[in-house]
Amino acid sequence: MKLAFASLLFALTCFAQEPRPPQPRLPEGIAVKRDIEYVTGGGKRRMLDVYFPEKAGKPVPLVVWIHGGAWSAGSKDRTPAIALLDQGFAVASVTYRFSQDAVFPAQIEDCKSAIRWLRKNAAQYNIDPEKIGVWGSSAGGHLVAMLGVSGDVKDWDKGENLDQSSRVQAVCDWFGPSNLLTFGPQGGNDRPNGARPFPATDAADSPEGKLIGGAVPDNKEKAKAASPTTYVTKDDAPFLIVHGDKDPLVPHAQSKELHELLEKTGVPTKLIILPGAGHGGPQFNSRETMSQVEEFFAKTLKK
Repeated sequence: MKLAFASLLFALTCFAQEPRPPQPRLPEGIAVKRDIEYVTGGGKRRMLDVYFPEKAGKPVPLVVWIHGGAWSAGSKDRTPAIALLDQGFAVASVTYRFSQDAVFPAQIEDCKSAIRWLRKNAAQYNIDPEKIGVWGSSAGGHLVAMLGVSGDVKDWDKGENLDQSSRVQAVCDWFGPSNLLTFGPQGGNDRPNGARPFPATDAADSPEGKLIGGAVPDNKEKAKAASPTTYVTKDDAPFLIVHGDKDPLVPHAQSKELHELLEKTGVPTKLIILPGAGHGGPQFNSRETMSQVEEFFAKTLKK
C-alpha cells in the first residue's frame, strides 16, 4: 500500500507542475488538517497540511515534505511522504512564497517559519517536536538541504514563534541544486530545449536567476547565499541524497558536490545515484528507493 501511495503521488517531484490526481485514501486512524496558515495572514503561499494520528498516544516523529516547481510553481496538495504514515510517522506538507512573489531568502524564511509553527503546535497533532525530518525534490530538495545546513543561521528566523527552533534532525534531498555557482558549469547551462525548455542556469530568466533576482554570474554573492554548500558545518543534520545520472535539469554533480562536502566536514551522509534516472520518474518510486528513504527516517528519527 505504501508504495502504491508513493507512486500515485509523485506528480510534483519535477520542476514543472503536473495535473493533480485524485486524493488518495489515508491509512486508518490518520486525520488531516489542511490549509493551515503557519504565518498569520500569510495567505495561500504560506500554508501547510498536517497528517497525524487521530488518537492521542506517544508522540510520533514528523516528516515535512517541501514540494518542487522551480521555486515558482507546485503545490502542497500532493506528497509522496504520506507513504510514511503507516510506518509510524506524522507528515506535513508545506508551500512557500514563489520567486515571482519574493526573491530569496523569502523561501527559506517561510520553510523555517513552518518548522517553528509545527514545533509550537506539536502537542495538538501528537508530534514529537524533537524529531522532525524534511524531504523534498528539485527546488524542494534545495530548500530541505538549506534547512538541514542552516540550523545555526539565525538571520532567516523571522516573524512568529521565535521561541521555537527551526533546526531539523534529518534531510532527504531528491535531486536538489546545492551550489548555484557551480550549477551552470556542471551542466546547468546545457539544458535541452525539449519537453521542459528552461533557460541555461546562468541566464537571468532561468529558475535560478529568478530565485536570486538576476543572472548568477552577475550576482555571485546572492548565488553563494542561496547555496546549501555555503553553510555546511559539522553539527548539521544527517543527509540522504538521491539523484538520477541522466537528470537533464539539475546535474547529478550537484548532489555529489554536496555529499562530498558533508562527508569531509563529518556530517553523516549517504548518496544514491540512480542509473538511467532523470529528473524524477519511476525509479524514485521503486520499492528499493522508497525502502531506503523509510529506513533513513527510521534510523534518524526513531532512535
